Formats: sequence, C-alpha cells, structure tokens
Amino acid sequence: MKKIPFVTKEKVEEIVKTYPTPFHIYDEKGIRENVEAVKEAFSWNKGFKEYFAVKATPNPFLINILHEYGCGCDCSSLTELMLSHAMGIDGNEVMFSSNDTPAEDYEYAAKIGAIINLDDITHIDFLEGILGKLPETMSCRYNPGGVFQMGNGIMDNPGDAKYGFTTEQLFEGYRILKEKGVQHFGLHAFLASNTVTNEYYPQLAKQLFEVAVRLKEEIGVEIAFINLSGGVGIPYTPDQEPNDIRAIGEGVRKVYEEVLVTADMGNVAIYTEMGRFMMGPYGELVTKVIHEKHTHKEYIGVDACAVNLMRPAMYGAYHHITVLGKEESPCSHQYDVTGSLCENNDKFAIDRMLPVIEKGDYLVIHDTGAHGHAMGYNYNGKLRSAELLLKTDGSVELIRRAETPKDYFATLDCFEVFDKLQ
Repeated sequence: MKKIPFVTKEKVEEIVKTYPTPFHIYDEKGIRENVEAVKEAFSWNKGFKEYFAVKATPNPFLINILHEYGCGCDCSSLTELMLSHAMGIDGNEVMFSSNDTPAEDYEYAAKIGAIINLDDITHIDFLEGILGKLPETMSCRYNPGGVFQMGNGIMDNPGDAKYGFTTEQLFEGYRILKEKGVQHFGLHAFLASNTVTNEYYPQLAKQLFEVAVRLKEEIGVEIAFINLSGGVGIPYTPDQEPNDIRAIGEGVRKVYEEVLVTADMGNVAIYTEMGRFMMGPYGELVTKVIHEKHTHKEYIGVDACAVNLMRPAMYGAYHHITVLGKEESPCSHQYDVTGSLCENNDKFAIDRMLPVIEKGDYLVIHDTGAHGHAMGYNYNGKLRSAELLLKTDGSVELIRRAETPKDYFATLDCFEVFDKLQ
C-alpha cells in the first residue's frame, strides 16, 4: 500500500507562514470517514459503542469530532477524566480503565458517573472503602495468562502483562460484586497490541463470549456489555494491508450469533475502545530539514526530535517518511533522519532509503495521529509542538498551540528569578 500524505508541499508552505514546523496535523475528512465505517461495521449490535482511548490523542477538538458520531471516552487517569468531563462527556459515556489506581481517581470517576473497569480483585474492597458503596454498574478486566496465539503465530504475551484478573479471580470477583449489590456487569480484555489482521477481534470476542456464558451458568451473573478494548492496529509499513473494519465487525457478529445468541444472551452490548485505529493514520508530523552531516554515515537533521514523536526512539518503531515534492523521485540515498536531542536513539529513521534530501525540504512522518504528540516530553528543555487540524473545507485550525519557554518554567513559580523571564 503506497503511503500518500494528506498534505502537499504547497499546503505546508502555506501553513508555515502562520505555524512554523515542527507540528502535528490531523485530517478531519479521514477521521470522519473512519468513524462512520466503525459505526457501520457494528451496526448489527443495538448497544454498540466506541469509547475512544483518550491516551492516544488527548485533544478535545478531535475527541469532539468522534463524539458527534456517538463515541464516548475511555480514560485511564484523573486528568483524562477531567478532560472528558470538561467536554460534557460524562456518565456511561465514559469508561474508566486504569491500573494501580489512586483513590482520588476512583473518587472522580464515581463523581462523574463513569463506568469503572476494575483491574484487580483487591480493588473491589479498595473502591468500596473509598466510596462507601459500590456503583450499580461495574466491569472487570480479564487476563487469561499465557500467550495469545492466532493460527501458528504468537500475537502477544498476556501472561507477562501487569493488567487484569486471572480466570479464578474473575469468577470470584463477580461473585463478590454480586453479593455487594452490583446490578449491571461488564467484561473487558486486551490481549494483543496493534494487530494487523481481521481475525483478532473475532477470536478475542469468542473467548470473552464463552467466559460470559460460563459466568451466567456458574454464578448467575448476566453480563450486560463486553468490551473488546483496543488492539486493532494500523499498517505502519507500506507492505502491510490495512485492517478491514467491516470484515472485523462481521467476524464478531458471527461468533456473537454462534456463542451468545445460542445461549439466549443476544442482548449483550458490544463496546470497543480503540485509539490507534481511530486516529493513527489521520495524523502526520511535519518537520523541516535544517542540517545535513557527512561522517561515518549520512545524517539528515530535522527540527523535530523524539519529544515530538517518541515511538522510534523508545522501541525502534517504524514510521514511514515522505519528502514533500519528491514523492515520485527514486529512493536512491540512504540516511539516518535525526533530531537534536543529546541521545543517540533520537532518530526517526535508520538506514532509510529516501530521495536526495536538501536543507529546506519538508518531511512528512506518517501515522502519528495516535501515541504521537500525546507521548511528548521535555527532555533537554525541548518544547512540544503545535497541533493543527486540516478541516474538510481545506482550511487549517490551531487546536493546540506550541509550548513556550514560559510553559516549561511555569512549575518553577516557587523560584522567583523566573518571574523575570522574557
């Protein structure tokens, strides 16, 4: 699959007259088309709801686009809950899926009526001690352990993950919740990350559906909703075929009929909490080439760095790069594309074949719409970039301004000298 930027060189040259590089930019048209496809894919389930994983892209302008289509928020911290609440997204439109959770986070989640998804059996007593009484609706996160396999391949290793109840704990946990007066129950699991296969959700769904049937038969707990969480990935490399969300939805429908409808449980709502799939392909990091270096290797230095996109430095993640204006030029030169951090892993690409690059060229780094700007940080005193929205009418809107030195020093207001900063 050829990776084509949604901004052109001409458009970027127009944008930088107002907003200098680097910046993250998002494609409103792509976001809207994708959320419509997700809704269509699961329209067979009356209770379906997508809870967007706020951690992926915590920007209210983007989340509000999804909310127009009925999406809620999946939050994992106090500040994400506060962001959701500030947008008017409360109550059962919020799923609070956290771990090692502070008391104040649970208190706030209960205050705004969020559905609390417990990560551990010990959190039942912890939560009850905080609130005095458990909410009427509760969910539990399931971790079956071992490895998660599809066909002959290992997709991920849940047994090595810190999240969720074991099978034994899950059944005991629901029994306790029922005894303590909980009326409505949910079931949740996340077993593999960034899967690029249409079979992941159906296989996960079948496993959860079968557990739900056992819970009803063995302890009398009727599951009202099953949350398939995230894990539906995107093709970061050009040779990968993207997931077909409609095929995925149809696969889930088939196992729903096979397992739940057969067990007279055809009223269970299906929830998802995708982040990467909802937003990843619809964001790009635009950066300008400011240096070139010819030593033991050929280096291209850009004005972005790992604080703008952490994934390549953090775990060698691949992000495709397009040199704007040279889309049809041969990829004849091998480069490391680097930022300016005092860390040797601050590289967006290593030994990447690209067209001849010159100072002043603009590079588009693809698929940064999720876990891109959100994972930013301030090492070396670097400042996080602006976020822009390319609207459906072709105009560009600033949806988060770039940080300034004043922002960086703001938490040092106890040190009076910084009052003099210009």
